[in-house]
Amino acid sequence: MRTERANGGGQTERRDLKVIVGAAIIRDGRVLACARAAPPEVAGMWEFPGGKVEPGEGETDALVRECAEELAVRVEVGDRVGRNVRMAHGRSVLKVYAARLLHGDEPEALEHEALRWLAADELDSVTWLPADAPIVAALRPLLAPAPG
Repeated sequence: MRTERANGGGQTERRDLKVIVGAAIIRDGRVLACARAAPPEVAGMWEFPGGKVEPGEGETDALVRECAEELAVRVEVGDRVGRNVRMAHGRSVLKVYAARLLHGDEPEALEHEALRWLAADELDSVTWLPADAPIVAALRPLLAPAPG
């Protein structure tokens, strides 16, 4: 993704935005939330699993790879959830996709401190990373209410 912005002299500078992809893995009306283990300033905050799109890699291919690396699961990637979220002082953009687990895979916390399945009314029970927080509102209608 390319973006343009005017520098101090009014000239336009072009630069590439890094694309970060996240997976809103939904099962039985709940979404998987992952607690960061590091770095210290965000440890314990919650996110959707995912990571950087490597050069020459498609967004959905990157998401499949990241879910395998972080959670040891295979996923099918679906539609986008929410809008693009600018992050890292405007140098990257987060794009979140709905996803579902394949073949009865069960996520493992290989790179995270903890994993939780959250229903729509539980989404506010964790502290989301700032970049992931805007996605939560868009995700809510895709989840079933918690049984009660």
